[in-house]
Amino acid sequence: MQGVDPAWLPDVAFRPIGTRRTLIRGSGPLVDTVHGEVARACERFGGSVSRESGSYDLVLELDGDDGSEGFVYGRGDGCTTVTASGARGLLYGFFHVARLGETAFRDDARRASFQPELALRMLDHWDNVSVHPVMGQVERGYAGGSLFWEDGRARGDLERVRAYGRLLASCGINAVAVNNVNVHRAEARLLTDRIGEVAAIAGALRAYGIRTHLSVSFAAPVVLGGLATADPLDDDVRAWWAKATVRVYEAIPDFGGYVAKADSEGQPGPFAYGRSHAEGANMLAAALEPYGGTVHWRAFVYDHRQDWRDRTTDRARAAYDHFVPLDGEFASNAVLQVKHGPMDFQVREPVSPLIGAMPATRLAVELQATQEYTGQQRHVCWLGPMWSEVLRFRPDGTPVAELADALVAVSNVGDDPFWTGHPLAQANLYTFGRLAWRPDADPLEILDEWIGLTFGTEPAAGVRAVMEGSWRTYEKYTAPLGVGFMVQPGHHYGPSVDGYEYSPWGTYHFADRDGIGVDRSAATGTGYAAQYAKRWAEVYESPETCPDELLLFFHHVPYGHVLHSGKTVIQHIYDTHFEGVEEVEAARRVWASLVDLVDAERHARVTERFEEQLRCAREWRDQVNSYFFRKSGVPDANGRRIH
Repeated sequence: MQGVDPAWLPDVAFRPIGTRRTLIRGSGPLVDTVHGEVARACERFGGSVSRESGSYDLVLELDGDDGSEGFVYGRGDGCTTVTASGARGLLYGFFHVARLGETAFRDDARRASFQPELALRMLDHWDNVSVHPVMGQVERGYAGGSLFWEDGRARGDLERVRAYGRLLASCGINAVAVNNVNVHRAEARLLTDRIGEVAAIAGALRAYGIRTHLSVSFAAPVVLGGLATADPLDDDVRAWWAKATVRVYEAIPDFGGYVAKADSEGQPGPFAYGRSHAEGANMLAAALEPYGGTVHWRAFVYDHRQDWRDRTTDRARAAYDHFVPLDGEFASNAVLQVKHGPMDFQVREPVSPLIGAMPATRLAVELQATQEYTGQQRHVCWLGPMWSEVLRFRPDGTPVAELADALVAVSNVGDDPFWTGHPLAQANLYTFGRLAWRPDADPLEILDEWIGLTFGTEPAAGVRAVMEGSWRTYEKYTAPLGVGFMVQPGHHYGPSVDGYEYSPWGTYHFADRDGIGVDRSAATGTGYAAQYAKRWAEVYESPETCPDELLLFFHHVPYGHVLHSGKTVIQHIYDTHFEGVEEVEAARRVWASLVDLVDAERHARVTERFEEQLRCAREWRDQVNSYFFRKSGVPDANGRRIH
């Protein structure tokens, strides 16, 4: 894997293993992967690895292979041991030892069991096979081209795909969907005559325990099979999907399943035939069921042709309204994939009320690692605290993480030399994997873990200072108090307060001379607040009890409305936008001070990105403050210049 950035797996991270004597017991492809990892470390640092009995410092043992992913780690009689009943568990146990470093070989290390709390920990790649005329090779991709596809064909560089699988396994991710949920004609063919290309990718990822999934077009029987209909209750359509799925499993025996975006933003779906989403999902589930596959059916379904003057139609309501009546109708291998918020991965949203409202339906919670609305990997914006808040949120007593069968993130990786464009954005990928394994983990501990592996100890405090509060910094200089969007239409980068205000996409702030925000109360608004369980419905219903950070998402209030912080809404807007820019300036200075502690190429790339972040933060500050000064006529209490 020469020439591939090691990210959080630099050679030095394997020194503690590579200087010692290791015994590996067990057989199979993943055991061979572990053996290869240890052998490479020993070759670098002078240790040894064997499969013969003797005296050792580290023992990695596979005891059977039941498909499980957990492992037991401990130390006794001068030896560190990892035992697992499943090959993936042994692989994860090996990376656990690598993360611990020298700590793994201290005699005070206690025996403990480790098991992922979510069985499926998955990345969705929005990668196009052919370059899309608007979205390019990767839709909402901010790290170069696709790892898998280039100009209409599969890339030949499977060694980089294998290196990617290694990164994912090291933080606990176990599944990848390799193409865009918006399935265009070339991508649709991956299901049939181009399945061999998918199989080659699956082979490279399989070496690190990653199962491959495929996004499919609901209209595939028409587009690919020449049928007159894609009606999910039509016998010929169901037979077509069954035959196509047989061929998929012949090519990829451990294939994970399908991802489907249907009746959403122009993608075809069951509505065209008068059928429900459950009937559409269950058709695909039936084709996958004999092989143990699952269909992930995305709940991102809403009217994207709204009239901005209509205050009753509310995009935030859509997923709940569409899917809650279908609870209990989905097959057991159909998983409803729900965005964590009701809108679209904004810097601040409430948790979707759909999560927890369908107890008889399997659920996957979808996050967005690619920073579409959080700086597009040109801004440092570590999302761990946001995701942690979502996973710990209790819709009706039970945390989101315990309501979910799976955690999914839209990938932030491309063929950029640093994988994620902005080197610090690697932390979002790593944090997702670690939180998917253990959702109640302290995100700051995960951040420190990533920093230690990636940068070592000397620059650690400075890197932490740059990243720790970066999500809230980004929130300060962009859209305030949960109102969302205010971005340039189409590409979604940079400020445009009214960019979507009069569009059909349903992403409004309704600012006028008197106030700002969307009334989603049950009493006078769209009724969205009432979609929550009683406790939260009561909290969100009133401006007096609604949390400040979500006030404008739920309520239209005067500019003089006093927040719980004691500030008025308009003064909060002014203050946070000035503070956000100041915090970016401070972070840039801290990063500059690390120039002798971070490798030159990485430091230069982050420095370049900070220049753009500061320019853009100032633009956000000036546009937002100017807009609301002109709307409200209320001057800044601190007398600062507003353009």
